[in-house]
Amino acid sequence: MEAIMRPAHFAAGTPIFDEGEAADYRFNVISGSVKIYKLMSDGRRQIVGFLFPGDFLGLSQSEVYAYSAESMTATELCRFSHASLENLVNRIPALERRFLGVAVNELAVAQDQMLLLGRKTAMEKVASFLLMLSKRARERGQAENPILMPMTRSDLGDYLGLTMETVSRTMSQLKADGVIAQLPGSKLDLKNFEALYDLAEGA
Repeated sequence: MEAIMRPAHFAAGTPIFDEGEAADYRFNVISGSVKIYKLMSDGRRQIVGFLFPGDFLGLSQSEVYAYSAESMTATELCRFSHASLENLVNRIPALERRFLGVAVNELAVAQDQMLLLGRKTAMEKVASFLLMLSKRARERGQAENPILMPMTRSDLGDYLGLTMETVSRTMSQLKADGVIAQLPGSKLDLKNFEALYDLAEGA
C-alpha cells in the first residue's frame, strides 16, 4: 500500500504545488483545508475553490497542474502517483465512478461560482457562499451548522470578486443583523437560514 499512497503533511500557508508544475501526483484531503487558485497575467489572484476532508486535488488528464494549491490550515493529504492511481482504478472499478462523481461536482461548483461572479451584489455573494459551505458540509456527512471558515477575508474576496474591505463590511453587517455569529476555532454559526436564503436571492 505504501507504493500506492503516501501521507503528506503541510503546515498552514504552505504551497502544495504550483500552476504549470508537472502533475506527478494526485491528492485526497484527509484533514485540514486547501485553497486552489490561478494567477492572472497582471499578477492578480483568482481563487477558484476551497477544499476540505474528502475532496480530491490535482485530478487532471493534463501533464501539468492547471492551478496552484496552498494549505489554509495544518493539512494532511493522501498522495498518489499518477501511475499508481491508474493501477488502483483498474483494480477497483468503483473508483472510476467515484472520480466521475467528483468531476460532475466540480462542474457544478464552477457553475455556482460563475453565478456568484456575475450579477449578484456583495451581500448576495457572501450569503450564497455561506449557504454553499453549509451544503457542502452536509454532503460530506457533516453538520451543516456551524460551518468552518478557515479562509481569510482576502481569500474570500479573491473567490467572490470583492475587495477585502467589502467582504469585512458585509460580514460585519450580517453579524450586526443577527444572521451569523463568530465562534471559536474559525467557525461561524448560521443563526438565521431563512434570512440567508432571502439575502442570497436578493429578496
